[in-house]
Amino acid sequence: MKILFVGDIVGKSGRKVILNLLHKVIDKYKVDFCIANCENAAGGFGITFDVVDQLLGEGVDVLTSGNHIWDKKDIFDVIEKKKPIIVPANYPEGTPGEGSIIRETASGKLVGVINLSGRVFIGNFDCPFKAADREIEKIKSKTDIVIVDFHAEATSEKVAMGWYLDGRVSAIVGTHTHVQTADEKILPQGTAYISDVGMTGPIHSVIGVKTEIILKRFLTQLPQKFETATGESLLGAVLVNIDDKTGRSTEITRLQLSHPG
Repeated sequence: MKILFVGDIVGKSGRKVILNLLHKVIDKYKVDFCIANCENAAGGFGITFDVVDQLLGEGVDVLTSGNHIWDKKDIFDVIEKKKPIIVPANYPEGTPGEGSIIRETASGKLVGVINLSGRVFIGNFDCPFKAADREIEKIKSKTDIVIVDFHAEATSEKVAMGWYLDGRVSAIVGTHTHVQTADEKILPQGTAYISDVGMTGPIHSVIGVKTEIILKRFLTQLPQKFETATGESLLGAVLVNIDDKTGRSTEITRLQLSHPG
């Protein structure tokens, strides 16, 4: 089975990349299942109902998220309408949404997807390691194919999670930093790992935001209103090959594809 995981979609530029490239990538690599992180897809912060439908209509099967998922109020309607979107499973008890989901591929195979958030430099969450244990137990009775989006800042926390889940999930991919790392690997027990998939959004930017805004913030230390950049964009993703029978990964490949914007 081939699973495509698309890194953080940022604003209109990121959505244009999805519109123009995603179907081509799915066809070229014969992708069976596509997951994408959407927490920055609407104007760079949060998600709207229309954007969710747009991304699902372009071939995304499951949407994952992170700490910005609540930035627009539409998310509550999206969750209520049972769209295939998940939020970090280690939000406190009572937070809306589900932390994991199981979906069926066109060939009838079941794929489980788990969303977790880190705690280092990012926010006050429950323990992601214990949340992972809980969600894996729920999914494993139905399928051995499990993909984890670990939305976290610190590489140490991400690497630790990789070792913690090795052999228990098919793949653990990092999101949140918007910078693709070059440490993709298959861990000893068959789990594919990468610290960060990278961003799907504007190339000439600082992690998706207009460069002049971020430079002014660093130079003056004054707060600035963030605006997403435009122009040439990049699709950051990984392609993971998984053995359907064992749930173990055999290969993980980084993808970076540009689009004029």
